[in-house]
Amino acid sequence: MTTIVSIQSSVAYGHVGNSVAAFALMRMGVETYPVFTVHYSNTTSYGSWKGPVLSSQDVMDVVTGVDERGALESVNGILSGFQGSTEMGQTILAAKDLVKTRQPNALYCCDPVMGDEGRGMFVAPGIPEFLRDSVVPQADIVTPNQFELDFLTGGETSTTADLLASVDALLDSGPSTVLVTSASVDESAQDSISMVAASQQEAYLVATPRIDQVFTGSGDLTAAVFFAHFLDTNRIDLALGRTADVVYSILDTTTRLGRRELALVQGQDQLVEPSFHFPVRHIR
Repeated sequence: MTTIVSIQSSVAYGHVGNSVAAFALMRMGVETYPVFTVHYSNTTSYGSWKGPVLSSQDVMDVVTGVDERGALESVNGILSGFQGSTEMGQTILAAKDLVKTRQPNALYCCDPVMGDEGRGMFVAPGIPEFLRDSVVPQADIVTPNQFELDFLTGGETSTTADLLASVDALLDSGPSTVLVTSASVDESAQDSISMVAASQQEAYLVATPRIDQVFTGSGDLTAAVFFAHFLDTNRIDLALGRTADVVYSILDTTTRLGRRELALVQGQDQLVEPSFHFPVRHIR
């Protein structure tokens, strides 16, 4: 059985961070150890929220406690998302090191959450540089969106060739696999959005219809689903295709129900048997 330690935020109302990842992974049959970095009443997109920010020591204490149960020896992967401070980022890296000490074959997947097209950067000053310079080089898998990819590599991507060049630059910095979770390139239809997954040896693209709505937590869902399927198959083409099918099926369900928050509970069967299936194209 695949087992993942997921170190992310948590909310009571809504679906973001571990409130997406833990449910989705467990529904997919993945043993998940969720470690919270914050526990808010709701996502910050509402403009107001309540709840605690956990300290770096609190987070490390939880991971250490799991280790004391002997559980880290069976872990296959570590997943991280939003990092609220460089101190928390250092703690996540320390947790990653501890997991890899117990299980050297475990992979670290970093979703380098920092910004998005149209919104710009939405994290604290210094976090983007910390992710670029300290975290990404230590990750086995990174899952940026197109805006984050451009920042991490210093490039500007408008074509598939640009995208592959930037992905290669990111691969050269340390990771062995890159998933670009959402990208718009000149060659794509205007009513579609693409995902690209690549290693040094191969690259694949899948396009899905564009839904005219902002979905908080969709990136967290995408990273978790891709990581789980990659750990299960060790193939980026299969993981990419399955991720596109699952994520679009959940977003479609959310849209049809008129929901602001992801319809994870209502659409939970889509996590294992998605309604939509999209072709994966080999591009390298």
